[in-house]
Parts: sequence; C-alpha cells; structure tokens
Amino acid sequence: MIRRPALRTFATLLLAAFVAGCGSPSSARAGSVPSAPTRVVPVAGGEPIAAPPRVLDPFVDDLEHRTFRWFWETANPGNGLIPDRWPAPSFSSVAAVGFGLSTYLVGAERGWVTREEARERVLLTLRFLWNAPQGPSSDGMTGYRGFFYHFLDLETGKRWGRDVELSSIDTTLCLAGALSAGMYFDRDDPSEAEVRDLATKLYERVDWRWMQPRPARVAMAWLPETGFGVADWNGYDESMILYLLALGSPTHPATEGAWEAFCSTYRWAEHEGQTYLNFAPLFGHQFSHAWIDFRGIQDAFMRQKGIDYFENSRRAVLAQRSYAIRNPEGFRGYSADVWGLSACDGPADVVRTVDGRERTFHTYAARGVSSFWSNDDGTITPMATAASLPFAPEVVLPAMKEMKRRHGEHLWTEYGFFDAFNPTFRLTDVPTPLGKVVPEAGWYATNYLGIDQGPIVLMIENQRSGLLWRLMAKSAPVLAGLRRAGFAGGWLAGMPAERGALEAAPIP
Repeated sequence: MIRRPALRTFATLLLAAFVAGCGSPSSARAGSVPSAPTRVVPVAGGEPIAAPPRVLDPFVDDLEHRTFRWFWETANPGNGLIPDRWPAPSFSSVAAVGFGLSTYLVGAERGWVTREEARERVLLTLRFLWNAPQGPSSDGMTGYRGFFYHFLDLETGKRWGRDVELSSIDTTLCLAGALSAGMYFDRDDPSEAEVRDLATKLYERVDWRWMQPRPARVAMAWLPETGFGVADWNGYDESMILYLLALGSPTHPATEGAWEAFCSTYRWAEHEGQTYLNFAPLFGHQFSHAWIDFRGIQDAFMRQKGIDYFENSRRAVLAQRSYAIRNPEGFRGYSADVWGLSACDGPADVVRTVDGRERTFHTYAARGVSSFWSNDDGTITPMATAASLPFAPEVVLPAMKEMKRRHGEHLWTEYGFFDAFNPTFRLTDVPTPLGKVVPEAGWYATNYLGIDQGPIVLMIENQRSGLLWRLMAKSAPVLAGLRRAGFAGGWLAGMPAERGALEAAPIP
C-alpha cells in the first residue's frame, strides 16, 4: 500500500474545516463502446473463464464524468497540482497529480473537454514538475534525483513539512500519468511534441538505482534529514508498477533481480473461497492495473500458478465480497451489494463498545482482509468497489448502484461518491474530523481524496474502452520493464522490441 506517514492523519486533523459539498448533477455524455474482445483467462485447474462483457450504463457514465470533474475543477490553475483532498484545506499529493494527468486524457476522449484543453492542462503540470527545484536540501525543494516528495505545498510546489518523505511509489504514480499523456498526445504538433518530450525527460531523470540502498529491492522513502528509510517495497502490493518502470528505465534502471526480489515475499493462499496472491486492501490489486493491462501476460510466478494478475485481482474482489456477505464482525450494512475495503478516511481513532462488541475505529487507515492480515472497522469506501469494475462487473455494478441508492443522500454529491462511510459508527459524543455522523444512518466522509478519485475514472475507462491499457501497451518503458521482469505471452508477444518502432507506432 501507499505507506502514508502519521503526518497524513495529523495534518488532516489540523486542517479540518470540512464542508460537505452538494451540487447539481452533471450532464452525462454517453460514449460509444466497442464490443468486448473474445478472451479467456487461464485458471489453476486449466478450465477457461470467459471474459466478462464490458458494461455501459448511464450511472457508470455519470460517475466517471463527475469524478473526472473533481480533478479538472480542483487543480491549482497556476501549476496544475492536485489537492490531496477537497474541500478541506489541503496540500498536494504527487500521486494524485499522476492520476489527474491520466484523467485529462479520459476527459478529452469522452468529449468533456477538448483535446486542446486537456493538452494545455497537461503541459501546465509537466512544465511545473520539470522546472521545480530538485536537490538534497531539506528546504525549498520539490524533489531529488528525479523523485518527488510525497506531499507538496499546493501553491509553491515545495516539500510540505519536515516529515514528508521523498516517495518512490508516489513518484511512480506521477510518472505513470506523465507517460500516459506522452503516449496520448502523439500528433505532429509543437505542443504535443513538448508533452512527449517533458514526459520522457521526467521519467529518464529518475535515478532508480540510487533508490536501492539494499539491492535488489527499491526503498520506499528518503528524507534529507536522515537518509533512506528502513523499509523496501516487497510483493505483493501496488508497487508492481514501480518495479516495472524502474526496470524499464534506459538511463538509471533498477538492478537485475529486482522483480525476483519483489516476488520473493508473495503470499499465495486460500481466502474466502478464493485461492490467489493475497494483499488485504483492494487498492493493491487496482493501482498498477489502472495503467498496465495484465490480461493474458504472465511472469514466472503466474505461469506456475496458471493465472494472470488480472484474474488474481478478480479473485481478490470476489473474496472481499464473500467476506462482506459472511460479515464475521457483525458490522451494520454489509451485504452482497455493500462492500469494499481499502485505504480511506474513517470516523475516529477511538475504541468503543457498539452492538455488544468492543470495536477499534480509525480515521485514515488501510482497511482490508486477507489470509494473513485484516483490518476492518466497518468503514466502506466506494472507490474499492468502483475501481474494481473491469475485474468483476457482474458484482461491482450492482454494488455501486446499491451504495448510491441506500446512502446517496449523504454520500453522493457533485463529484460522485465521497470517500467513505461507516453505518456502524453512530456515536455523537466523539469528534469526527474527517466527516459527519447521521445518527440514524452512520458516519459519512465529507471529502474526496485524489488517490481514491483517480482509480475510479481510470478503471471505469479501462472497462469501457481500454484507453489507458492501450496507451501504455505501446510505452517503451512499460514494455522494457515487463520483459526484464520476465513477462511473456498474450498481447506482449506481438509487440515490437525496438524502441524506435514503439515510438512510431500509432495508438489504435
């Protein structure tokens, strides 16, 4: 998961002056959707599973449009930085910036903004990121060695706070957004050429090998005051895309064996009736898939198991739904159509007895269930469900609709779903700085989080058109990273190996 320092919760509490926004519905624009390609996903027993059909539903279009507008309308117009959260006063999250860059491409494809408008927004952002100061000083810097600090001042773009780390994963997500923009803006036009140039320079500036103080793994963080943190990225989690981009770099690539080191800590186990590579919060099964199409391609581990990472994420989604149906902790409101645990806001950091059980509640926390670790306090995030649409639309779409039907009065506003809700938490004598308590319904967040809004837009669009998957399937760094990690088969087998051929190839 994105390991967020205690600063996130502490700073959020200090800044909390929350207003629950409510606005008029946006006009949905239905786009054309190609029929789903014929595809089967291999399973451990050798029997094929037919690919689920793509889903086009007016509700899906409305949610995607509203969530896109959050990025388009809350970005700083002077530098393109995206707030970590809104409407609360906030710093910027560099990962949210990456999600934002990719959502602009979706907006252009859907006709919600023009291609020119999207291009100018992308250029504003990339120019700022490229020209922002980089250096080892603890003050006045935006990043170092090509990496960016996790949180940036929304106005100046400088490091926000002394305990904010130079973050390898948040930089990766920012780079993914930049690279996707570089692939999208492929026309013979000076402005589009500048997008491509800046995206390439930002990516190639990153010194991945420097971020490997304990090779072959990549470190999570570095601070100018103390140096590298003690933790490295180990599998399985959202850092799949980190290792692939690190391995694909033509300038400062990660060392050989990095992917094998990442995979060495995998936990393959049965959980809630599914056998899969376990990771508790659903975002770990979603973030890398927002940009990379893992359908039909396999590394050594997945070849041995007989599935691919897309099918693995599908099983994780079905396991979470089964857990909600079983509801062993007896939380209110869980059902076959109300589920979804991930990292999100929550009601309070407090221990109270509710419904005859002592329960520990949290504010911002990673929530999820697996065979080896679980954290569930009754808080559900619609992002966990909505961003799983490509994996299991037959169970995800009904859940998205049911959460809006049942909780929409307090959960659904101008920009789609607020971040989270907790039907069990109805305590009115406890401060809830990240939301509000409706006594007869539960606790509801009153903010949107950039890193939760982004996957909703990108994964809905991947389900509808495969836009981000198609773009990144022609990205030279992605292809190089996949091949260095040992991926083969599927769509990867038909891709050219030469960098020049990739750059010249049109996006279908």
